[in-house]
Parts: sequence; C-alpha cells; structure tokens
Amino acid sequence: MTEEVFALGNSPLHRTAPLIRVTLAIVYCTLVALLNQTDAIVAALCFSIVFAITARLAPGRVLLHLAWALGFLVFLWLVLPWSLAGPALFSLGPVTISKPGVELCLRITLKSVSILVAMMALLATMRVAELGKALGKLGLPPKLVQLLLLAYRYLFVLEQEYRRLYRAARIRSFTPRTNLHTYRTFAYLAAMLLVRAVHRAKRVHQAMVCRGFNGSFHSLQIYRPTAWNQVLLVAGSAICLCLVLLEILI
Repeated sequence: MTEEVFALGNSPLHRTAPLIRVTLAIVYCTLVALLNQTDAIVAALCFSIVFAITARLAPGRVLLHLAWALGFLVFLWLVLPWSLAGPALFSLGPVTISKPGVELCLRITLKSVSILVAMMALLATMRVAELGKALGKLGLPPKLVQLLLLAYRYLFVLEQEYRRLYRAARIRSFTPRTNLHTYRTFAYLAAMLLVRAVHRAKRVHQAMVCRGFNGSFHSLQIYRPTAWNQVLLVAGSAICLCLVLLEILI
C-alpha cells in the first residue's frame, strides 16, 4: 500500500477530530466551487494556503501533487481563451485571445488550486480509515464506507498482481505491439486479474468473518474533545462567512 505521506504529522490539524475536518472540507470546497467573484476566489486561495501552513505540509510535496492535478488545466488554457466570445485582449496572428476566456480560465485555475490545497490540508492529513469513519458519522451508508476502505486497501494489491502477471508475460518474450496478439494477451491478463481478484475477495471475506468482522471497521486513533476543535470549527465558519460576504458585496 502506498504511504499516506500527508497523514504522518503532528500539526494542530492532524490532532483535530476527523468529523470536523470532513464537514469543514465539504462546506468550504463546495462554497469555493460556487464562487464567481475574482476577489473572493483569491481570498479563498489565501485561506487554503493558511490551512496548508497550519497542517505543516511540505511545500515540495504540495507542489508535486498540484503539478499532477493541474496538468489537465493546460488543455483548458489552450482552448478557452480563443474560443470564448467577447472583447479581445490581444491577438496572436489570426487567433484572437478574448478577455472573458482568460478571466474564466484564471477563475477555474484559482478555484482548482484552492480546493486541492484545502483538501490536502483537511482530508489528506487523516488516514483513509478515519475518513471512512467520519463519512459514516455524516450519514454515508455503511456499505459505501466498507467499499471505500476495502477498495483503497486492495487496489494496490491488484496493481501488484497485474505487475506480476505482466512480468511473467515479458519473461515469456511478450513484446507489446499494435497487433491482434498483443490485444489478445492484454485481454487474457485482464481476465486472469479479474479471476484472481474474485478468489482473493472470497479468501479475505472468509478471513474477516473468522476474526469476528461484524460489518464495521474500527479506528485505533481516539480523538478526545479539545479546545482546538472548537477553535477550528469557529474559524472555519468565519472563513466561509467571509467568502460569502465577499461574493455578495463585491
């Protein structure tokens, strides 16, 4: 299983109850996604950076994760500025860059960065088991919680199994090409992976039942009520209210 790098820490956010962090993340990110005023979006970005600083996230890791996610926005910047109608900002030969297109791309980019940084600070600082437990307390059906936890736990196992099957094929002189043999081989790999996944799921379920599994997972981490929990709740509410006022008044 891959290491949950942001979950390893001892910052105030790491010690905050998961239920408060999940609730704040849902409300805050939904609000940021609905913002239209540029000033309010810039303020949201500043608040997200404050969350990241409070969580003591390594800037290098944050930028690395942002680079992977925001790579998709490059296509947006390549299309929207010249395809959206409106007053021209400048021209590049026959291509006219519109001001509304650039402003829309800028708003989408700033909102994306704000939401991603906030989610890294509020959600990635807890383990998936704690996230599932918090989602269960918020009313998510228990079966969906179990599906989330088991999918996260065994997704990497399936990846390792696929790599093992692929290495076995390469040892037998398999070379991927654009021909029928390659397509057939990958189809066999997918089918074998599915069969092994079904068998592993049965064994895992039998092992869990033998160990007294009663349909719910339990976290060994205990979060006791602290003053910081109340501080974060009040501060988060004030931040959301501030964004709403900026959106309405500006």
